[in-house]
Amino acid sequence: MATTQQPDPFGGVPVYSTGSSGPRAGFWRRFGATILDGLILLVPFVIVWYALNPVLGYAVYLISSIAYFTMLEGGPTGQTLGKKATGIRVYDLKAGGSIGYGRAFIRYIGHIVSGIVIYLGYLWMLWDKEKQTWHDKMAGSVVVPVGNYPVG
Repeated sequence: MATTQQPDPFGGVPVYSTGSSGPRAGFWRRFGATILDGLILLVPFVIVWYALNPVLGYAVYLISSIAYFTMLEGGPTGQTLGKKATGIRVYDLKAGGSIGYGRAFIRYIGHIVSGIVIYLGYLWMLWDKEKQTWHDKMAGSVVVPVGNYPVG
């Protein structure tokens, strides 16, 4: 990646940037993890939808989604089942390691925000220096390859 010069907003010496601060997970690995996680969460939704009723199905989907992403992305590994299968994990941008459950919940809410404007928040990683989506920015996280940032 080319070195770029960015002016210092306070009039000091310019800051030089060469790209992300470390290896980041690419778009297609993240997309694959999202598809796998969606399929995992779809199963209980469909069962409740057809067995009981649609409103209860949506409630089960919402509650299970919040629990799934908050507990797994906020846990010690930072991996949902889809992320584990694709070899990526959620990582704290500043301190390293797990982002914790509170920030994982904020990241979950950020998923909704990222999808509101024609999924622009998800695509943001394609031109962001740290390859962060909007929900990553909201939680102060990045998604990284496990090979470069091993679990535990």
